[in-house]
Amino acid sequence: MKLHGYFRSSAAFRVRIALNLKKLDYESVSVHLRRGDQRNREFRGVNPQGLVPALEDREQNLIQSLPIIEYLDETFPEPPLLPRDAAGRARVRALAAIVACDIHPLNNLRVLRYLHRTLGHDEAALAGWYNHWIADGFDAIEALLAADARTDRYCHGDAPGLADIALVPQVVNAERYRLDLAPYPTITRIFETCMTLDAFAAAHPQRQPDFEP
Repeated sequence: MKLHGYFRSSAAFRVRIALNLKKLDYESVSVHLRRGDQRNREFRGVNPQGLVPALEDREQNLIQSLPIIEYLDETFPEPPLLPRDAAGRARVRALAAIVACDIHPLNNLRVLRYLHRTLGHDEAALAGWYNHWIADGFDAIEALLAADARTDRYCHGDAPGLADIALVPQVVNAERYRLDLAPYPTITRIFETCMTLDAFAAAHPQRQPDFEP
C-alpha cells in the first residue's frame, strides 16, 4: 500500500490517521505541493486531478480522502470508523463532509492559485482569509456537536471515527493560523481526546519525514 501525500495537506493527514487506526503498513511518498510535484507526469499517472492524497492498493488507485477512508473501513473493518446503524452513519458522514469541504478553505489548488493572484504573498491577508472560513465553519460544527446527545468523548459516541478524523486536521490548521479556539469547547475537547491516541499524534504534519518548519 502506497500513500502519496504532502505533510501539511489536511486530506493526507486524514488518511494517515485512518491507516494508523487500522494499524496498516504503508509506504509514504511525498508529493511536495510547494515545489509543484503535483504537476509531475509520474504523479499525474496516479492521480490526473493532481491533488493529494492518492492511495495505491491492490493494483488500483484511489483518490479523495473521505472515499479512501471509507474504502479502508470496508476492506479492513476493525476497528470500525462508522457507526453500525444507518442514522449514525449518515450523521457521521455529514459531519465529516462539512468539515472536509465547507471549513477547509483550500480544498482544491484552483482556490489557492486564485488567492495568491489576488493577495500575492501577503501572508497576513492569507491568514485572515483562512481564519474567516475556518471560524465560520467551526461555529456551525460546534453548534451541531454541542446540541447532540450522540456526541460523547468523540464526535459520535465513545470511539474515534470518520468525523473525528476529518476534524482533527482542521484544528491543527486553526492552531497554525492562531485562531482563538475558546469559543469551541466541544471541538477542543474532542481534539484533545483524539491527540492522546498515537494514531492521531503520529499522523501530525510535524512527525512526517518530509516536514519542513
